[in-house]
Amino acid sequence: MDKDWTKDLEHDDYEWNIELIITDALQAVEETKKGCYVNLVTAERFGNPVDYLLPLLEELYPNNVKIKFIDQCGCGGYVLRVWKK
Repeated sequence: MDKDWTKDLEHDDYEWNIELIITDALQAVEETKKGCYVNLVTAERFGNPVDYLLPLLEELYPNNVKIKFIDQCGCGGYVLRVWKK
């Protein structure tokens, strides 16, 4: 994506499949162009993505991303913003 965008990883199959959340979150980061960010909105069931997704992103993209936890949505999901450097 050559713009800021949001990837919904909160509903349907994502509600029951953390592996799918992780796989599609990594793909969303890959698809995001440098200078843009993707909001990764994750399912409430698996808790805060700072605990399971942030460490993986930092490991895979040590110098290529900036990550910030935004908030827990009113509907229960969580938003993690990932900028591509």
